[in-house]
Amino acid sequence: MVVKKKTAKVEAVVLDEDKLHKLIASLSVDGGEEDGVRQLAHTLQSCLELTEPVQQIQLVKKAGSQLESLSEEQTDGALLEACLHTLCLVYTSLQAKNPLRRAIASALGSVPAWLQGRTVNSLSACLSDCLSHPTADQYPHVVDTITACLDGFTLGERCINKLLPEVLQFLHKGLNEYLHQNSGLAGRHIAQAQLMQSCLAAVKTSMLVIQRSQETISAALQAEQLEDTLSSLLGCYIHILTDEEFIQSVQSTAGMAVVLLIRSVMGCGDEVASVVCSLLCGSEQGLDSAPWWLKKRCEGLCTSGRPPGVSLYLCHGALAMLSWKGALAGPQWERLLLLVPNTLLDLDVSIKESSTAMVVARVLTLWSGAALDCLQGDGQPCPPCLQQSLCGGSELQRHLLEHIYSHWEHPLDGVRHQTRSLFRNLLLLHQHTNSSTSDPTKDSYITELTQSLLGLEWHMRGKYGSLSCLVELYGAGYLLDIQPQLPSSLLGLMGDQTLAPYASDLLERLFVSHKTQLANEAGAADKTATEDWMESWHQTWVTPLLQVLCRARLDQTTYILDYFLPKLLRCSPSSLAHMVQALQDTPPCSTGPSGSRGALGALMTCLRAARAQGVVPSSEEGLWGGLVPLSLLQQALVHKHDQVRMDALGLVCESHRSTEVLTSQEMDLIRHFLLPNLNSQSPGVRQQTVSLLKKLLCRMKDSTLLLQKRLIQERDQEQRDRDQHTLHLYKEFLRWLCVRLLEVLLPGASFSKCLMSLHLLCLLGQFFTFSTGPDVFALGEVVTSAHAQNVLYCVASNFLEVKQLASSVLRQLPPSVVGLQVQERMRCVLQAALDLSTSTKPFDSVSAAHLLNLLLHQPDLSQALLHCAQEQGLDFQPPSPPSEPSETDILELNTLAVVQFLLHSLQLEVSRAESSLLQAAASYPLYGRAHCITAVLQHLNTESLSQTEQWRCLVSELIAVCYRMSDVVSPVVQSSSPEGLIPMDTDSETSAGLQRILQEIQPRDTNDFFTSARELDAHDGDDRTQTQIKNKPSPYTGGESYRVTAQMVLVCCWRSMKEVAMLLGQLCQSLPLHYTNDNAHTHPGLITEAQVEGVGLYFRQQLLQSRHRGAFELAYVGFVRLTDMLCRSGSQALQQLPARWLSEVLQEVKSSDPSSKLCATRRSAGIPFYIQALLSSEPKSSSCSLLKMTMRELIALAMPSADRNTDSSTVPQVHALNILRALYRDTRLGENIIPFVSDGMQAAVLGFTSPVWAVRNSSTLLFSTLITRIFGVKKGKDEHSKKNRMTGREFFTRFPALYPFLLNQLEEAAATVESDSGQVKLHPSLFLLLLVLSRLYPSPMDGSSSPLGLAPFMPFIIRCGRSAVYRTREMAARALVPFVLVTQVPSTVQALLQELPPEPRPKIQHNHIHGILLQVLFLLRSYQTDSHRPLPAGNGISEVLRQRMWLGSRLNSCVVTRGAFLDVLVCLCGPKISLLDDSEVGDLRQDALSVLMASDIVTSDSSSTSLGPGSTQYLLSLARVALSASVEIPELWGGPRLTSQLLQCLLRCPQYEVRELALEGVLRRLQEEEEEEEKKRRPQWLDETTLSNLTSLALHETHPQSLAKVLTALCVLSSSGELQWRDGVKFLSQEEVLLHLLALAQKSAHSVELHCAALTLVSQLVVQLVNANPQAASAVACLAQWAALVCSCCSEEQPVEVKLTAAKVLVNCTATVLTSPHLPLGLSTTISLWRSLFTLLQDEDQDVRDSASDFISAPAPLLSTDVAGVSVCPPVALDSGVGLLCRLFELWGQVPAGVLALTEWLLGEEEGDDEAVADEASSLDEEEFLFEKGDLNLWAEPVQWVKLLHRHLNSLILNFKQAGTGIAGPDQLHQIHMLSTQAQAKALGSQQALDSLPALPQFSCTMEHARLVLRHQRATLALDVLERLR
Repeated sequence: MVVKKKTAKVEAVVLDEDKLHKLIASLSVDGGEEDGVRQLAHTLQSCLELTEPVQQIQLVKKAGSQLESLSEEQTDGALLEACLHTLCLVYTSLQAKNPLRRAIASALGSVPAWLQGRTVNSLSACLSDCLSHPTADQYPHVVDTITACLDGFTLGERCINKLLPEVLQFLHKGLNEYLHQNSGLAGRHIAQAQLMQSCLAAVKTSMLVIQRSQETISAALQAEQLEDTLSSLLGCYIHILTDEEFIQSVQSTAGMAVVLLIRSVMGCGDEVASVVCSLLCGSEQGLDSAPWWLKKRCEGLCTSGRPPGVSLYLCHGALAMLSWKGALAGPQWERLLLLVPNTLLDLDVSIKESSTAMVVARVLTLWSGAALDCLQGDGQPCPPCLQQSLCGGSELQRHLLEHIYSHWEHPLDGVRHQTRSLFRNLLLLHQHTNSSTSDPTKDSYITELTQSLLGLEWHMRGKYGSLSCLVELYGAGYLLDIQPQLPSSLLGLMGDQTLAPYASDLLERLFVSHKTQLANEAGAADKTATEDWMESWHQTWVTPLLQVLCRARLDQTTYILDYFLPKLLRCSPSSLAHMVQALQDTPPCSTGPSGSRGALGALMTCLRAARAQGVVPSSEEGLWGGLVPLSLLQQALVHKHDQVRMDALGLVCESHRSTEVLTSQEMDLIRHFLLPNLNSQSPGVRQQTVSLLKKLLCRMKDSTLLLQKRLIQERDQEQRDRDQHTLHLYKEFLRWLCVRLLEVLLPGASFSKCLMSLHLLCLLGQFFTFSTGPDVFALGEVVTSAHAQNVLYCVASNFLEVKQLASSVLRQLPPSVVGLQVQERMRCVLQAALDLSTSTKPFDSVSAAHLLNLLLHQPDLSQALLHCAQEQGLDFQPPSPPSEPSETDILELNTLAVVQFLLHSLQLEVSRAESSLLQAAASYPLYGRAHCITAVLQHLNTESLSQTEQWRCLVSELIAVCYRMSDVVSPVVQSSSPEGLIPMDTDSETSAGLQRILQEIQPRDTNDFFTSARELDAHDGDDRTQTQIKNKPSPYTGGESYRVTAQMVLVCCWRSMKEVAMLLGQLCQSLPLHYTNDNAHTHPGLITEAQVEGVGLYFRQQLLQSRHRGAFELAYVGFVRLTDMLCRSGSQALQQLPARWLSEVLQEVKSSDPSSKLCATRRSAGIPFYIQALLSSEPKSSSCSLLKMTMRELIALAMPSADRNTDSSTVPQVHALNILRALYRDTRLGENIIPFVSDGMQAAVLGFTSPVWAVRNSSTLLFSTLITRIFGVKKGKDEHSKKNRMTGREFFTRFPALYPFLLNQLEEAAATVESDSGQVKLHPSLFLLLLVLSRLYPSPMDGSSSPLGLAPFMPFIIRCGRSAVYRTREMAARALVPFVLVTQVPSTVQALLQELPPEPRPKIQHNHIHGILLQVLFLLRSYQTDSHRPLPAGNGISEVLRQRMWLGSRLNSCVVTRGAFLDVLVCLCGPKISLLDDSEVGDLRQDALSVLMASDIVTSDSSSTSLGPGSTQYLLSLARVALSASVEIPELWGGPRLTSQLLQCLLRCPQYEVRELALEGVLRRLQEEEEEEEKKRRPQWLDETTLSNLTSLALHETHPQSLAKVLTALCVLSSSGELQWRDGVKFLSQEEVLLHLLALAQKSAHSVELHCAALTLVSQLVVQLVNANPQAASAVACLAQWAALVCSCCSEEQPVEVKLTAAKVLVNCTATVLTSPHLPLGLSTTISLWRSLFTLLQDEDQDVRDSASDFISAPAPLLSTDVAGVSVCPPVALDSGVGLLCRLFELWGQVPAGVLALTEWLLGEEEGDDEAVADEASSLDEEEFLFEKGDLNLWAEPVQWVKLLHRHLNSLILNFKQAGTGIAGPDQLHQIHMLSTQAQAKALGSQQALDSLPALPQFSCTMEHARLVLRHQRATLALDVLERLR
């Protein structure tokens, strides 16, 4: 979307009366002949008399041309003066951006040469007038005028030069005034912001004046004038620079102004550079060359205490204001050029604010640009010292690269962007200083840089930009030669949303550059054929893309379509043909691995991208030039995978031109797509579908306009007929769409279908309107009133979005079909809305609000309200309307009437609630009414109301009733335990209120009140209760009683609090404020300042005293609305409230102790919310003074101090920690909070040392929040993923204060660790320190210099490995890894291993040994993952290890260290490609084997069972060595002789953990081999012994997880051929195995994993059995058992894993069992299995449905249709499945039985159950369940299922009758008779129940109504089928 630039508004000249008359008089001319001047005067006179600005501009232009043509002879001097004076006066009085001012400047600029002097004098006089005595509010205007004079207006410039002293004095005066004002504006953000703008404008203007008047200034200085003025101006600039209250943009401009002024005074020689250098250094040495006054001012800037920002802004000034083009003017300039980056890099560590980091980054980039300019300057060569400093590898370049590496991951993208530009400029600098070597491969600096960049992890975003720069400068070929697999690694990253944009940008750079390179090479070699080099380009870029698209999981390729494909096609449109060809050559059925989109999906993706890019030819000649057959598209539109469907839909809907006409084929495709895809559970897919169909409708609309235009203009009759026909097709299609969408909105339609349908209807209404008139489509004609009713009933949906959409669709439908204007109907809906507004179900009040908003536009609403009021006996008189009301009048009066009515009812209800809250909670909870009032007010335009007096009274009443409501319910939400309502408050006021409520509830002496409802009926309790209860009898129970639970009371209370907050927030935010300003000007409004302040105090009380989270979180939402309004209000008193409230609450927190009202538990309840709301109202761009003040106070409170361990000090500390936590979490404070992170971290770590539990608890919470704030939200399941880590350098650069702090704390903690004494001393914060340090990691870019001195941490971390606490040792090992550079790993590991004792000796510290081994292990693992290369030769690690082998053997008595030693061995010997060289690793493996063969696993003697703690881990470590030797790489450990022996030991080990580990290894190896080779041969490591071990384990294993793994392994093995089952020596038959496994599957429901494994294996065996002999299968007894088991696994309540397994089982047996012509399991069992399959196809879980829908692609001979072999989406699979079953009935010759079975399905469950359920439901009065209970399947739609069954049954009966065979047998006739009786009873019962429901049951009892409608429909359709059968 192109946003137009704002055009300036033309305004007429505004002068005061007096001046205007004088001017007009001076221009009036009497008589005399009309010469040029008189004409001019006349023109100007008429111009001043007009008030229409555009005409004034025209007259000024006319005056300009008259001025131009004046000749010197014919002038009337005085009159001409008057004319010029008029123009000049008007010019200086106009506002800045007014075009009229431009016009006058142009007129004055065109005066002839002889008149210019007089014009300048005249303009100078006017200007001088303005400058002489301005008032404070005229300053900005005059500053603007000065700027305008210098803006391309030469005469204006001459004026300024002429008045230079006056202008400069005026600017100084203005700036001084601003500086003075700024000190008095604390807390008034709007005024402050305006002042900053004015100040910025004044500084900019003064700079402009100085720049343009350079010569005048030099001349004046030589004459010793102007010095004072310039000196005082400089003083103002320096004040701004050093005053931190000014915002950055003003300070930055002042920095430029300082340098500019110095340059203006001193010229461009070496002296200027010397002065600027001194200012940057803050030393007075180089100032001597400056004039004395300048020197004096500059000395003031060189003080030691100046803020760090000063040097930053001066650097910026030096770069922006001095000229760096060409050779430098002297040595001082060189010094300055090198001083700037060093100054900036020093700032790098000392600044905290992100915004300042942004400026530093920008200025560094500026500097690199300036340095480049110097080097590129022609003329003399660059001085050698400069060249040395700027070339690659120099000290300066190294520091700058360090800056880049620590900032390229910065959270602000601006900083990242600047860093990248800096990197590019550094490369260019290197190229310039090193111009002799142009080949990058010969340049060692570039090759090293490239290697280290490529070695980085891909999650580092900085890597991409840097590589892009290398591509740009050296070409893609250079990188591809070094790393040929670059394209595929980058494509692999496209699944990660955070990395995809970066990866795709780099890819684009690469392939564009590569294409250019290849083309150039081919051109140079004189090859004209592009095919050759294009082929190689396709090989590099297109082939990997297609592989990824076909094979990768869908979620990994999402962003390829968004980011990568369009760029590739833009670069090379001709590649599309290559893609289509390549994809169509792969067979369409070959889907990739499960979860990928396959070739069909990839084809859709490519075509979609190409069509949207306009690469595919348009659709006139068949579909896209006949590239794709239509059937393929149809398949793709109902494909199982969401993304494939979306791509296919995108291909149909998206087009390059928005006016491209839709073909009939495209409309047919949409018809094919729509119905199966309306019910999509995934929000993403719904969103994409709606947005794509929106594009289609938009295209229809645009092309319709085009066609209509063509019809009017076209001459050719044939073309006109064609266009007419297209419009006719459009009309048919749109009407079909409209009707289809309205038809699906039946009661019982799923939420997703309603949502989608309503969304699309909204779009139809938006683009084509539902008009019924002579419109071209007239969609309104197809909407019936039944349709409109269904949309209206959608308002009752439980889903907010559906309610909103339904309301907006109803507003678009023709009013005649909605029928709300019919009196009776309106009353009915109004009554329903009013009833819903007192419902106890929270979402009902939302429905009520929507209904009321619909009725607001009806003219007769007030009459209907009056009618309702009379019925209820309310005293209510609606406001009387004017005689001819407009629409806005009706809306206002209706709103007024509705609010008055609701308010009236609410006042009565509050009075009743004041006497009995319990009754209110059960019968008329107050929140519904309040919600409706808020909702109705939201739609009112409050700026233009006519009934202001009535509204004012209403607002006062509303505020009063809100306070009353709050008083009624606050005792509950402010009690100490609102959720349980147990009075523990000692405070007499609140406890009295609570006692009263509890008295009412009377829980007697038990607690059953909290668990069960209490009946309070009219005959129980004292008289008081009897008089209160007036409750309408419920339709079900009939008695005068109501039920109330504690939950109801609580919900009533907190929701009432919520609605009060929302209503008060709405009133304050939307109503105009009534206030009087400084200049006694009153702004009339509806709400007064006092009322607003009162609301603020109310919120304060709620937030500081509520204990219920719901209550204070929602009060917070209302309070945020209020604080937003305070900030923007015009009233000064209100603007200053946030600052006042904030200081008050901080004072209260400071002085709080256990007796204070503030809640110190519940994470300080509402206090953090209160402070958050006050702080977030402060504008981001301001100087954030409130935030800084608050953070300073809170951090001071949060830090522990020696004298504060009393109760009175810990409470404020807890509050401070809790508030800080909330502020660090608040996203709206954004980057402004970062400067305080290191202080917060210190408070959290020190808080851990507190003896008070509450402080430690709050510190923990604060600590975890800070970890998230620093390292980002956890991006994966892995706690230690590198995505949530930071390089050490980046961390300490961003939080420098943490470096000394963490180091000191660690030193202190490490000193307590020594475990020699045998006592465990736990330092409280050690764990935290190690946690933070383990989040850092070394960057390969760090080179050899240790980053920011991380070395000092190492000895302390290593020392922590001696701790007696296991977890601490582990954390220390994890934290050590980042501090060891990759190059130092071998030496560090060797040094650590040397510390281990070489032979057993007494008094060995095993904690110490364990700590060292863990550190070695973690270092080796990290080296393995990071370096991808073996350890350097001669590292000596294997020798040291072999000398200490005793640690792994029985000589070592401690099993924990034995295990850790073995883990180190596994790390070195386990992988195929080891870290050591082959000979070393061979020896090490032999030693490890000898340890293994002598160990407890192989020689199992009795001692191993009593090894004590850690023995299991030790055995697992042993098992890992054994697994490596026997299963993973036996060939490298000395061959197969060991394999079966070791495996047998592992599988027979008594510890189940070992067996499980072994089985996991076997299973992993089996699955790998299954993927690698499809050859059906058994791998050599699996011999007979191992197989029999596995089968006997399957029969005897007792541990469920291990058993599950055995069964899974056997599944893999039995899928490749039949297994021999042996139990020891005995062979088992197939049936014995089946029976055993069936029994196992039935018993194992407690373990999901085992249940699934058993079910899968049993089913595999069943399929093998049936395949072997289909006819004899029915004789096997256990098959019916198996079928029953499978059916039971499909029911709704089973876990998802079980249902998924059942789905796979059913899909696998489709061919053998379900569709077999032999009916191996008999008819009824087979039908029950089909029924289960259909249940799964309607399951709520999408994966289950998708999995079940695969049965369609099972190769079945019956599926001759086009769906064969293609995976389709579940709705299509369900439809095809029922159709397939009907065809099978014909094939099996079982049509009559089949029809009856399906009719039973149609009729639903057995009659008895259904009735019982209904009775039970009705006996539990709906009121009791506040929240829906039970598992509701929100996806399935029984209504549609019933229709589908009915449709297929009808066609089956029809075919059967045509075939001419009658219904067989008396049995079936009897069955038909029974079913008919059942169906008739059901139809009658449900009809009666429907009739007994109240009016509009869709709103009052939605669920019940939908259930009865469905029952009725089932019964009537079943009767219809049975009728046809007869």
